[in-house]
Amino acid sequence: MTKVHRGLLSHLGEPRAVNLNTPYGFQENVPQMTEKLLAYFSTSLHLEVTALDLRRYDAASDEQRQNFKEAVRRANYVFAGPGSPSYALRQWLPMNLTEDLTSVLAHDGVVCFSSAAALTLGRFTPPVYEIYKSGSELEWLTGLDLMSAVGLDCVVLPHYNNAEGRDYDTSRCYIGERRLRLLEETLPPEVGVLGIDEHTAVLIDLAASTLTVKGKGEAHWRFEGRVSDLANASVVPLADLGAHAQTLAPIARLAPPATTVVDEGELLALRDAQSRLADALNAIRASARARGQYDIADEIRDALNASGVVVRDAAVAPQ
Repeated sequence: MTKVHRGLLSHLGEPRAVNLNTPYGFQENVPQMTEKLLAYFSTSLHLEVTALDLRRYDAASDEQRQNFKEAVRRANYVFAGPGSPSYALRQWLPMNLTEDLTSVLAHDGVVCFSSAAALTLGRFTPPVYEIYKSGSELEWLTGLDLMSAVGLDCVVLPHYNNAEGRDYDTSRCYIGERRLRLLEETLPPEVGVLGIDEHTAVLIDLAASTLTVKGKGEAHWRFEGRVSDLANASVVPLADLGAHAQTLAPIARLAPPATTVVDEGELLALRDAQSRLADALNAIRASARARGQYDIADEIRDALNASGVVVRDAAVAPQ
């Protein structure tokens, strides 16, 4: 999806990109996942992305939650991707992340969610892993409902054409067609389902009120018992999808993020102090690794990664 990212970034003057680690915050390899994502953006798009850390709502302080929300609002390119949609929602809904993402859009920014994170964007979200892996009952979770704010009242369903199961239906994001139909019967009549094939992106242009399909596959709009296949490269007016579009006026009335005025000399001094601190910690890490104290080295690496300093380990020569 590099071309899609590049196209989105081309609309921004100076990208201020962030990655949200919340969807995979429950995993044991959070630092490694973050490093892999940041390396992709750096290598493929020459884009430096700031890692924002909020793994658990109840484990974060009020100050940490507020700092996370403010950092999202200051960004103009917000990315979130793999993980668990139900886990992400349990962390994001209590802090009302929707208002922060809406503020990004209100200031001509980009919200780019994929895979698990994309599932959270609709009014409702299916707990796909719980249904697919644990046999949980069919139900809808409350989603972030960012799609209503941009004009489309719907559920977002990535991995729509998944075929990993072969003789076991893993399409419709591992739910399968039969179970999706049962779930659709419980949706309010005004809510549609936006399915997106794998290796495919749906771009919503707020100014033009259009939906564009990019990538390798198609998108699919399920509404009022009908399924409309949206071909690759097609541009569709949102009004043609038959959903009850919402006015964008509430977005325009949002107050801009607060701007803190800092003396330039103070800012340079702070950056220099942060750089010296990072260098000192890296030196301590190198010394710990040389002595075989990998647990200490890993703790320092994780702390640096969480603060936005990407650390990539090189092999240690045997003593």
